[in-house]
Amino acid sequence: MSRAITETQGTLDGTGMRIGVVQSTFNQVVTDGLLAAALETLDEAGVEEVLVARVPGAFELPIVARNLAEAGFDGVVAIGAVVKGETDHYEFIAAEAASGLARVMLDTGVPVGFGVLTVRDPDHAYARSAPGGGNKGHEAAEAVVRTVDLLRRLRRLTG
Repeated sequence: MSRAITETQGTLDGTGMRIGVVQSTFNQVVTDGLLAAALETLDEAGVEEVLVARVPGAFELPIVARNLAEAGFDGVVAIGAVVKGETDHYEFIAAEAASGLARVMLDTGVPVGFGVLTVRDPDHAYARSAPGGGNKGHEAAEAVVRTVDLLRRLRRLTG
């Protein structure tokens, strides 16, 4: 029995895309590094329009991400840094930010890149937000562009 197999994946072609970036300003030294890498990636991909919205902390990321998704942005990159301290606060914020952003993506159908660091050691946050390879802002922006592109391709394939 023969069958047709079609494969596809998203590319880093951001032509015609509108991408929102939501940055938490808590731990701003870290989130500024993530933001810089995300913006560089979106620029290199040729994204047509980028809006950066800043929120106080990671807990506020989902509501602004949802607003951007509902406003017609093709994708959203969420940037934040939650660093473990002496209390359990870290665990609650990290979990709620992650589940809230996943809910935005699933409820709206708009890809959300998870550029929220959740680390126990501040040095790990600095390393993952530094310029160069391994910057999670770059990875989150790349994931959004590739996913938006893939969804566009799937719409063309499935009519």
